[in-house]
Amino acid sequence: MRFLSLVGNSFGCSASGERLVSAARDGDLQEAKALLEYNPRLARYSTFGVRNSPLHYSAAQGHHEILSLLLESGVDINLRNYRGQTALMQACQHGHWEVVQTLILFGANIHKADYLNGGTALHLAALNGHSQCIRLLLVDYIPSIPDCWNLLTKKSRNRESTSEFDEGALREVINRPADGGITALHMSALNGHVESVQLLLDLGASVNEVTVEDGTTIDLIGSGSTALHYAACGGNAQCCQILIARGASVTAENVNGWTPLMVARSWRKNSLEEILSTQPERQLRVRPSPYLSLPLMSIVKIARQFGWRNSDSLLSCQDPCVVCLERKCMVAAEGCGHEFCTQCALYLCSTNSASRVARGPPGSIACPLCRHGIVSYVKLPGTEPKVKAVSRTSLSLPFCTCSSEGSELSVTSPLCKPHIHCGQISPILGSSFRNLSCQRFPSIKINSSLCMGATDSSPLVPRSVDRKMRDHMVRCSGFRRSTISSTEGRKSWLSALNQCGC
Repeated sequence: MRFLSLVGNSFGCSASGERLVSAARDGDLQEAKALLEYNPRLARYSTFGVRNSPLHYSAAQGHHEILSLLLESGVDINLRNYRGQTALMQACQHGHWEVVQTLILFGANIHKADYLNGGTALHLAALNGHSQCIRLLLVDYIPSIPDCWNLLTKKSRNRESTSEFDEGALREVINRPADGGITALHMSALNGHVESVQLLLDLGASVNEVTVEDGTTIDLIGSGSTALHYAACGGNAQCCQILIARGASVTAENVNGWTPLMVARSWRKNSLEEILSTQPERQLRVRPSPYLSLPLMSIVKIARQFGWRNSDSLLSCQDPCVVCLERKCMVAAEGCGHEFCTQCALYLCSTNSASRVARGPPGSIACPLCRHGIVSYVKLPGTEPKVKAVSRTSLSLPFCTCSSEGSELSVTSPLCKPHIHCGQISPILGSSFRNLSCQRFPSIKINSSLCMGATDSSPLVPRSVDRKMRDHMVRCSGFRRSTISSTEGRKSWLSALNQCGC
């Protein structure tokens, strides 16, 4: 009988897990909520063979609300599938910047590399030209300071600014090679993604990085190739012009002795003949990338510490955000001082793609009210940090310590036995919080009023009341917990205890 019960439970979990996978893939938020409330452990379910979890499916399809729900349920944010890809990699591959933003706010690891070719999330974003994802991935390396553009282009050596800017760490991340020495700039140049090439160069990508022969990657161009070799193979003239303007050599040869011009000829990109024939006498001046966003780091730091999904509605908020008119203002733009909710400020920084503002340095975001260039945000006084709460990461249901009258406490089952008083074991600590409650099952009738995880309709006994006194109250006094929660109820209960002779 026990074996049949275990088999039945495994089949039930598998069926529920597949339902959650379908909900994550199709964007059915209500179905996902219902399944996770029934069993939060379903968030760790993965499909047979490819080991794609609901987290991977929601990231690949761009369902950021379901992804947030899964993360709050305690799933590992860096969970891998059979290719070694994380949810962050799949979101970057498909260009879902809202998912990338959510994962970055929850602290996803951007340095993970997949098993197939050693590529990171940055490589996948560059390969497909998703510039919004690129800047979100590097948000912790681009400081919100007015002099940032000059530091990136080495036009400034301000000591105060350089203390906030770790150029070495940024260059190490952005020039990290995958198998064969291929960098994010190589991938973006090969596919002709002009905006991504310009953004990567602005953020410190090196035009002199070359590929290597490591026996794992099939390189049809040849090892020792620069990003200009790859741009010549791709055939995009604008990518070649930008790379040459940033110092790429048109005479550089790879191990095959090929220059970028020879690569273009071998791939029949005849339109690049003039561009790749001669090296310009001086480097051309290039405008900053329209995808630079200086205030992004400041607002991300505030969102991580103080939260970004404020539930204050217009009815309860005296000073609503002027953009959404729904949420409470939590941040102010430095300079003009206009106030916004954190979610609108995040959206403004993540979606911006304007290269010029009326007043402000390159990379600043135009204020939607006065067009002043925003470089950073500051939190408003009185904003409280979000509370570190509790989440379940390995327990599928709240365990109860069940005991009959007079017996010792012992963990016997993840279900509350009917008509037996029980108290839950504290779950594993985590970074998010979900309400714990006893679940109803069709085969067992549960008395929710006798469980410590009951809903607000049946309030708990005050913590100051000893367990033996609680048992005494239920057994002898006949009072319910809802009665004890009031002042008059407690007085009546104490009076009943004093008159009791047992």
